[in-house]
Amino acid sequence: MKYNVKIGEKMYCVEIEDINTRPVVARVDGERVEVMPENGSRPKVKSEAGEKRLVVEPPVFNPNRVPAASPSPNPALSGNTITAPLPGTVVEIFVRAGDKVEAGQVVLVIEAMKMKNSIRSTWSGRIGEVFVSIGQMVAHKQALVKFADLGEASWM
Repeated sequence: MKYNVKIGEKMYCVEIEDINTRPVVARVDGERVEVMPENGSRPKVKSEAGEKRLVVEPPVFNPNRVPAASPSPNPALSGNTITAPLPGTVVEIFVRAGDKVEAGQVVLVIEAMKMKNSIRSTWSGRIGEVFVSIGQMVAHKQALVKFADLGEASWM
């Protein structure tokens, strides 16, 4: 697909095979260029009188840029959680926040491929938070339960 791209005050003729691939491979005035968008957002395409225009804002360069600290999207990375050993559907939950559990105790059941899999606690301690609910689909290594405080580990 061909686009007229305006960067600053200059116009370029750009041909892009697939704008959704990463890196984006483009031909700018006949020269092959690979571009990796920083923010991951898709560019805006404007249609004007049957002509498509790709509007790209020039990046702002900041040599002292410091990445913003953000909490991990997966609470499993904190180290005191039980994660899903396989993808499936949660069919039973045996614990709630505040409950005390022993190492080896079944905390919930995940059904995968028509089989029920008991997920056991690897530690003794007090449950701080339960991240899932009955009927919820879970992914492999998704956080299921977080401990508020840990006791002995189980090496079953």
